[in-house]
Amino acid sequence: MPTSQSSFPAKRSRKKEASQEENFGSHLQPQAPELEAAVLGSIMVEHDAFAEVCDIITSEETFYEPRNQKVYAAIMRLYTNDHPIDMLSVTEELRRHGELEQVGGPYYIAKLCDTVSGSFNVEYYAAIIQQKYIFRQIISYSSRLQTQAFDETTELKQLIEDAEAGLFSITQFSRKKDYTQIDPVVQEAYKMVHDAASRPDGLNGIASGFTALDKETGGWQKSDLIIIAARPAMGKTAFALSMAKNISIDQEIPMAFFSLEMSNIQLINRMVCNLCSIPADKLRNGQLEPYEWGQLDSNIKKMKGKPLFLDDTSGLSIYDLRSKARRLVKEHNVQIIMIDYLQLMTAAQSRPGNRQEEVSTISRSLKGLAKELNIPIIALSQLNRNLEQRGEDKSNGNGASKRPQLSDLRESGAIEQDADIVCMIHRPEYYKIYKDEKGNDIRGLAEIIIAKHRNGAVGTKYLRFVGVYTRFENSEDNMDVEQAYRIKDGTREFASSMNTVESEEIPPYAPPFNDNTPDDPLGNAIQGDF
Repeated sequence: MPTSQSSFPAKRSRKKEASQEENFGSHLQPQAPELEAAVLGSIMVEHDAFAEVCDIITSEETFYEPRNQKVYAAIMRLYTNDHPIDMLSVTEELRRHGELEQVGGPYYIAKLCDTVSGSFNVEYYAAIIQQKYIFRQIISYSSRLQTQAFDETTELKQLIEDAEAGLFSITQFSRKKDYTQIDPVVQEAYKMVHDAASRPDGLNGIASGFTALDKETGGWQKSDLIIIAARPAMGKTAFALSMAKNISIDQEIPMAFFSLEMSNIQLINRMVCNLCSIPADKLRNGQLEPYEWGQLDSNIKKMKGKPLFLDDTSGLSIYDLRSKARRLVKEHNVQIIMIDYLQLMTAAQSRPGNRQEEVSTISRSLKGLAKELNIPIIALSQLNRNLEQRGEDKSNGNGASKRPQLSDLRESGAIEQDADIVCMIHRPEYYKIYKDEKGNDIRGLAEIIIAKHRNGAVGTKYLRFVGVYTRFENSEDNMDVEQAYRIKDGTREFASSMNTVESEEIPPYAPPFNDNTPDDPLGNAIQGDF
């Protein structure tokens, strides 16, 4: 449904446009008054003409002539209220709003109708009018930015952000996608089923490398926005890097990783720690045992030449991300993007100080980018402090109240709305909880809570978290905790999809490994923010 609101943050009156023309000397603003008249006349003469135009010209601001703007606004009001659109109804609508004489009276409306004999080529004319409007917007933004650039009080960062915001708004407005007949879509859906059947894992998306999670999601799907949320110290970055290793190194699927919090070398240190199974403090100080040097030399070679592209730009704006993502997809065939993390991004077009609006803009833009590039985008997100303030559930004593919920998503409910999948990481061990309500030992166990799944079921999956290596691992194929961990004679056995069983001796009441883990390459404790 068309609206009377412009898609751009700034509107200009005819007076402003006139002054703009003076600023550009003899150059007139891009315009096509004859085509504007032809389009308006066609709409009032032909009953179906507006249906061809309304998806192209979505605002009266698209017209250059102020009187044409008023006429089109009247037509839009008639259409919205399901009234007929013709010369007489438009005239009456303008009179009712006190605008008839401003446009030139009934004579001008009749003149518009006399200029055309039908709606031939009306869609083509409308597209030209829209192009002229976009050109005027570009001129307006460039002029405003030029004025700001000459002002010595203007901050460079703010100027660049304003430029990014304006260009981003224009590109969003100019991007138009038409409807699609069902047949090619059905064919594509049928092909996806066949492709999934031909794969040994039965997935039709990009496998995360975590069996339990992939079974539920079918892999990360094209055009999906996936949110991985958790409180600090739950292992968001560790989870993301474990997936990055599984996807880009093990499966060799081209992947882009945008880190707004950590540098590229810090990310690689984490990944080396994960891949080589060497404690982070040893990697930092170089005090490796002979066998660990062997592990390092043999495993680090696996990273060479792999299609993983890192970007550690701090304060990354959504416009920068969009341009970089497009280039990565075009030049390197990147098939999945990961962002760590969403709340550190900026959206320059938001009002200063309105963080909720800014996060909403970012999440909406990320979903749009995923659809545009037709790839999954995974964004990490913080949860708010409400979770920490909830008291312990005394009925079971397993800290159920500390489990995150969708309402805990930080700063914006738009994240929940825009995301196709929302996963939350919860480690009961962090809250000094070592057994579940059934008495099963859950030390080292992480819950991956699928709180929202637009195209599937929700539920909780279980992974092993190895803090010393900042790594998430598959612990089992079955989803039940009791099946994941079998306790026998003080020995914890990890169930596996393989026919072998790995065991490790642990004391009955051993403290969690988080209390005694070494420092990571960042100088922070492993159990800290990662």
